[in-house]
Amino acid sequence: MSVRSFLIHYARQFGTLAGLVGLCVVLWILTPHFLTVSNLLNVAQQTSINAIIAVGLTFVIISGGIDLSVGSMVAFSGVVMASLLQRGLPLPVALAAGLGTGLAGGLVNGLLITLGRLPPFIATLGMMSVARGGALLYTEGRPVSGFEENFRWIATGEIGFVPVPVIVMGAVYAVAHFVLQRTPFGRYAFAIGGNEEAALLSGVKVRFHKTMVYGACGLLSALAGVVLTARLNSAQPIAGINYELDAIAATVIGGTSLMGGQGSVIGTLIGALIMGVLRNGLNLLGVSSFVQQVVIGAVIILAVLMDMAFKQRKK
Repeated sequence: MSVRSFLIHYARQFGTLAGLVGLCVVLWILTPHFLTVSNLLNVAQQTSINAIIAVGLTFVIISGGIDLSVGSMVAFSGVVMASLLQRGLPLPVALAAGLGTGLAGGLVNGLLITLGRLPPFIATLGMMSVARGGALLYTEGRPVSGFEENFRWIATGEIGFVPVPVIVMGAVYAVAHFVLQRTPFGRYAFAIGGNEEAALLSGVKVRFHKTMVYGACGLLSALAGVVLTARLNSAQPIAGINYELDAIAATVIGGTSLMGGQGSVIGTLIGALIMGVLRNGLNLLGVSSFVQQVVIGAVIILAVLMDMAFKQRKK
């Protein structure tokens, strides 16, 4: 790949990165408390949950779908794992159950879409309600709290000076980037999102791969639920409300096309960091949470408009 083609191919990612750097510079000027090691680590830690969910959504959106159930999966997986921990089951068993719950929910989404032929919006909207209701029924609407320190270390521990959630986030992104760019599974996700009929005619097992994409999204939502439960020392059946909106926003800001067939996890990470930095900076500046919602909504709209303008220029 020549330098010119490289720059054209990654132009959107460079633009998003420039936006992140510019935002950091502005916040550094406005508040001296922003650009400190402790605050930057705090931003990364606070961003980790949304960033992990957004990885799964990146795969789903690249393949031409959408998943509105990720926030409810965070809650349902969290309460399943937490209840087993409270019953005294070993940590690996409880973790496997929580992650398995998310994986199963994602696979059901995939099967409803591929075998049931439901539109992704409808299938995952239904699963959003089913998983939320399941979490409330499972706990009778009450939080599950109080865990051993070895579990809480997932959120409160550090390796060196880096918080464990940040390391988990980094590992997830490293694996996801490799899978998306270097494996047939990743290439098939792009192919399905770009032209599903052409992918089918080329011999791609479209139903299988689409189902597995949703399964991976559910699994990563459950992983985010594990980190959230450890951070709060409590599994809330109402946790994760509107998480799907934040994750979709991070994915879109990062350059993943809602039409499918285009995107990267590196861009998603930058998008998640932009949202985390923006929230942190507005908090440091004492901006009302209501105003924050307006600002973040405007940023999402701007990101989609930029994406559409960029596509028009490429054409």
